[in-house]
Amino acid sequence: MIGEFIVRLAVAGLLGAVIGLERELRAKEAGLRTHFLVAVGSALIMLVSKYGFFDIMDHDHVALDPSRVAAQAVSGIGFLGAGMIIIERKSVRGLTTAAGVWATSGIGLTIGSGMYAAGISATILVMIGLELLSIFKTGKALSISFELDDKESVKPILERLSARKIAVTSYQLEQDPGDSSLYHLNIKARAKHNGTLQDLLRELDELPHILSANLE
Repeated sequence: MIGEFIVRLAVAGLLGAVIGLERELRAKEAGLRTHFLVAVGSALIMLVSKYGFFDIMDHDHVALDPSRVAAQAVSGIGFLGAGMIIIERKSVRGLTTAAGVWATSGIGLTIGSGMYAAGISATILVMIGLELLSIFKTGKALSISFELDDKESVKPILERLSARKIAVTSYQLEQDPGDSSLYHLNIKARAKHNGTLQDLLRELDELPHILSANLE
């Protein structure tokens, strides 16, 4: 029986790691380790809930609900997911990652109960939702970095991206610690097909105060 428990924990961790790797590659708030730990922890909670009280089941006047411990994992993951949701500049980030962690917990609980087929199927569906559906809905993820000699050039850059129907999800402007006249701008965005990336870089290079631009 112990061997079966170890297998369930390992399978849950593997499935959680698959989802976490996708989030890690997209530089999201919760990545490989978080999803791995959530899946393994959820599977462990299910094992305890289902098998952890067999030694007292035969006692007189003892009645147990084996689902009560596992049910608390759902509430606990809700608090963890809430910490990943960020409200910034009138926009909300982290909802998909929080939902992914919640789904990973469900997968861990499913594997912990021994329902391998359901857990693996759910993992496949989650990956389809994260990868394929995100492409159809929001387009390709872009990461653009600039070196600027004037921070006032941020607004024209954002306006130019908006004109190309490129949705900026977040951006960060930092002053170079070694040169007070140099600024580093990093932009995360999503874009549907609207011209080539080379055309976009060429257009951005025409803006003033941009020393260099790199698009990934």
